[in-house]
Amino acid sequence: MKTKINLSEQTIDNEELIALANWIKTNPKLTKGELTKKFESEFSGYIDKSNSVFVNSGSSANLLMAHVLKESGRLKNNIIIAPSVSWVTTVAPFMQLNYDVHLCDCNLINLGLDLNEFENLCRKLKPSVVITCNVLGHANDYDEILSICKKYDVILIEDNCESLGSTYKNKKLGSIGLMSSHSFYYGHHISTIEGGMVSTNDDELFNLMLSIRSHGWNRDMTDEYKKKYSSDDSFRDMYTFYFAGLNIRSTDLSAFIGLSQIKKIDYFRDIRESNFKKYQEQLNGFWSQKSNNNSTISSFAYGTLVKNPSELYKYLSEDGIDSRPLICGNIARHPFWKSVNTRKYPNSDVIHNHGIYLPNHSEITHDDIMYISKVVKKYSKAL
Repeated sequence: MKTKINLSEQTIDNEELIALANWIKTNPKLTKGELTKKFESEFSGYIDKSNSVFVNSGSSANLLMAHVLKESGRLKNNIIIAPSVSWVTTVAPFMQLNYDVHLCDCNLINLGLDLNEFENLCRKLKPSVVITCNVLGHANDYDEILSICKKYDVILIEDNCESLGSTYKNKKLGSIGLMSSHSFYYGHHISTIEGGMVSTNDDELFNLMLSIRSHGWNRDMTDEYKKKYSSDDSFRDMYTFYFAGLNIRSTDLSAFIGLSQIKKIDYFRDIRESNFKKYQEQLNGFWSQKSNNNSTISSFAYGTLVKNPSELYKYLSEDGIDSRPLICGNIARHPFWKSVNTRKYPNSDVIHNHGIYLPNHSEITHDDIMYISKVVKKYSKAL
């Protein structure tokens, strides 16, 4: 047994670090450059979208999606529906940009949007946008969500930061909505140290994001869009700001790592899915997420429900096993949201009160999972 079983492990191996060190010795351009474009192109090919924009984190990717929707003029109003089981930066960027944010409860099958509540919110609020969160590698019920979006004229975007490599009925998660965000933080499915991506098939949104990512100027846009956003003064044009931009660029150093990491996505996914199935076998009788039968699960961690998560956390720690709340529980129970409204989200409260997640990554073995499961069964009871 390992002396410590971590929730996450580095995905960048020694060969990649040596290659990075050798590349740095050539004195390359380290900031955003041609390698960034190559990484964006190869990631787009993997995720089945035509364009991608590399940024400095998955959180910034969500911020960029929020920003570009406003700048594009496509919103019929400022109302967005967001999932109550998600992450703070699934929700906060929209609050920061003055959207009217409404949370939707989760279901207790895949932890995606509760379909009845989602449709009720669409009927009542007539929102412009919904952002889904594919929780721990599991797909939302996208056939039904897309049908509701079409019925109420709602734009769908995906927070796919926890589910790179997963599929829904043979479609890659992150390829379903108008845009999708991805995270390459340490210990995620792949890593660029820090980093994130937004992917889309929409050429206009792609070009606006290229501008917004870097201050709001036009220099990164394609030639077609540079013609739309240009002045007659070539002296000033490179420093003319067409949008209230950000600076959320990543670097060619990160892109260099990303280009080798892309090749490993499916390898990591297969290990994570095998581990997920082993957990299900060992923790039979405990709650487990379930996805559509035609889905592939690039499991980010193994989530389950127990009667005593805080107590179990202590016992697991004593046995050298990392664990944590299932994502962060119910967003509506956190101080930053309580000042917004106090509406109840009963399913999300179940996750908040009883959810715990257990390690899953490419370095975990089935023997590790058997050991973890033994400790879980010894010190807790299934909900």
